[in-house]
Amino acid sequence: MSKRRGEGTRCGRSGRPTARARVGWTLLSTAPTGDPVWLVTRFEEVRDLLGDKRLGRSHPEPERASRVTTAEVQDGPTGSYDTEVADHARIRRLLTPAFSAKRMRMLSDYVQELTDGCIDQLLVEHADAPDGVVDLHAGLAFPLPVAVICRLLGVPESDHAYFSSLSERMANYAIGEDAHRARNEFSRYMATLAETKRAQPGEDVISDLVRAQSADPDFDYADMVRFCVGLLFAGHETTVNRIGLGTLFLLTRREQWQTLTADPAGRVNATVEEIMRMGAPGDLGLLRYAHTDLDVSGVTIHRGDALILSVNSANRDASVYTDAETFNPARPERGHLGFGHGAHFCIGSNLARVELRTVFATLARRLPGLRLAKALDELEVRTTLTGGVTELPVTW
Repeated sequence: MSKRRGEGTRCGRSGRPTARARVGWTLLSTAPTGDPVWLVTRFEEVRDLLGDKRLGRSHPEPERASRVTTAEVQDGPTGSYDTEVADHARIRRLLTPAFSAKRMRMLSDYVQELTDGCIDQLLVEHADAPDGVVDLHAGLAFPLPVAVICRLLGVPESDHAYFSSLSERMANYAIGEDAHRARNEFSRYMATLAETKRAQPGEDVISDLVRAQSADPDFDYADMVRFCVGLLFAGHETTVNRIGLGTLFLLTRREQWQTLTADPAGRVNATVEEIMRMGAPGDLGLLRYAHTDLDVSGVTIHRGDALILSVNSANRDASVYTDAETFNPARPERGHLGFGHGAHFCIGSNLARVELRTVFATLARRLPGLRLAKALDELEVRTTLTGGVTELPVTW
């Protein structure tokens, strides 16, 4: 059941419509799990609700909360309803110095070194391959974000195959309970790493969180582990996928790729922002729950209602963007919701920008003849909430 753009309906547990208004909402009578949920699609409403403190990731009655997917990521509420605001403020306060723009600029040389090293290896593989085809996903898009987040968090890079497999399973909506088993396994891995840091702390984010948890009786140990899992998961998954999607945007639009190769340094910032606008990972959106009754654009949202805030749809709102479905780094509209908005604005945005700008400027400079070696519809899409592709065969 759906409504045309501009109409919205709220469903109760029975699935019967209970309200209607002329707003940028679309009804999902059921989420993929079968539970009722609001789907919010228009830029203005998505932006405002992302910053609305009356919504949260926790639920006032977790046992009654709508479940949105069968994956472990964003399947339902997280955190404590009573302490969510304080917990979030604590984590932001702890992490802001580690993810500051200044700290990320200090990492830029390391990111450039990694990027050049990956491309050097791809050049060797290209020369050795009979058909000259190499996999940009395996050779660059995946290993670079993994190496960067491992260094920042203090995670052994040698464990990358293990935690990447756990991330894949957590976000997979086609494997049922195994997704939840993966989350439990990931938590055990991170708890073991945290105890290693407690005994031998380093200059890294996980050591900082362990020290903070030891010093603050209100900082729950399980919450610390959950935050560490979230940082490692999001810190590589989203950037891996945006490198892949950005490559596809550019290589399937040769004029945009040629514009970038003509002036990598001058064009890369706008290119990355357009990738962020068009390339939000996954097709669903961000899950929030109403912590109180609220009226939004003439619609009443009741306490406990689930909302999916569709960043993908908001970033393609034709009332905000000219030719909204067109990938155009030169577009006059600069804002987007690719990093969220408000209190939950992505704390890793500076890191993601450093990585993406370095990758695409370096590819344009060093491999200007880069092109896809397979048709777009031949690429395998990942069955995970974060989306992306499993390979990026390219040549030059």
